[in-house]
Amino acid sequence: MGTLEKEQLREAVRDTYGKVARAGVSAPGIGLSTSCCSPPDKSLETTPASSCGCGEPGLSAKQMSTTMGYSKKDLENVPEGANMGLGCGNPVALASLKPGETVVDLGSGGGFDCFLAAREVGNSGRVIGVDMTPEMLGKARKNAEAAKTGNVEFRLGEIEHLPVADNSADIVMSNCVINLSPDKRGVYRDVFRVLKPGGRLSISDVLATAPLPEKIQNDLGLVGACIGGAATMEDTEEMLEQAGFTDIRIVPKDYSRELIRQWDPDKSKEILDYVVSATIEAVKPAAA
Repeated sequence: MGTLEKEQLREAVRDTYGKVARAGVSAPGIGLSTSCCSPPDKSLETTPASSCGCGEPGLSAKQMSTTMGYSKKDLENVPEGANMGLGCGNPVALASLKPGETVVDLGSGGGFDCFLAAREVGNSGRVIGVDMTPEMLGKARKNAEAAKTGNVEFRLGEIEHLPVADNSADIVMSNCVINLSPDKRGVYRDVFRVLKPGGRLSISDVLATAPLPEKIQNDLGLVGACIGGAATMEDTEEMLEQAGFTDIRIVPKDYSRELIRQWDPDKSKEILDYVVSATIEAVKPAAA
C-alpha cells in the first residue's frame, strides 16, 4: 500500500472508527472523506448524519443502507444505533444463512450485520462479531444488551489474527472492512483457518479496477474512507486462491457509482475511475 507503514495505517483506521463510534453518527467522513465506512467531519457531535461534511446534503444511514440492498424489515429489526450507515453492500443477504450455523463477522462495528445474521441462524445458531476498535466493541455490546440477543457476542481483535477457534465457523462475512487491512493476505489466510471444511466466505467490499496511484494509496483520509487501501480484483482472486479457497466469485455491483459519489463529492470524479463496490464469495474445500 504505497510507502505508508502497516502500523501507521492500522492506527489511523483504529482512530477513525473510534471517533465514528463515539460520535454515534453515520455516513459522511471524519475530516477524511464521505465514505462507505466513515461519518462526517471534525464536529462529529454536531454534524447531522444526512450531511456529507461538504456543505451539500448527503444520504441518511437508512438511505445508504437501502441503496446497499437492505430491506425496510432489516432496518426496523435491529437495535437503535446499530445501523450507522457503514458498508458497501449486504453480505447477510448474499450469505444465504441457515438455522444453526455459526457466523463470524469481520469488523462488526455497531453490530448491524450481526443482528441481522442472528435472526437467520436462530437460537440454535451463533454469531461472533470481531472489531479492533474498543469504542465500537462497547457500542455493539450495549446494542446487544438492549436487544436482549442471546446468540450474538462481540470480541476485540484484528481481522488478520481472529480470536476464533480453528474450523469453527460455517460462514465468515464482512462489509467494507478488508480493504482497510494493511495485510489482506493475512486476513484471507486466517479466515480460511477459522472456517469449517465446506465453509463459505461472503463479503461486500471496495475493490480497485486498476492499480491505485500512489497519491491515493498514501492519502490516509482515502484509506480510512475505504478507497486508498482497495486491492485489485485480480490480486484479490490471487490472494483467495493462495489461501486455499475455491469457487471464487467476484461481482461488481451496479449501485457502486451512486455510493462512491456520496463518499467524497469533491474527489468522486477521480476515484470513480479506480474503485467499485463488489461482492466476493468463496468456499473452503470440504477436504481441507
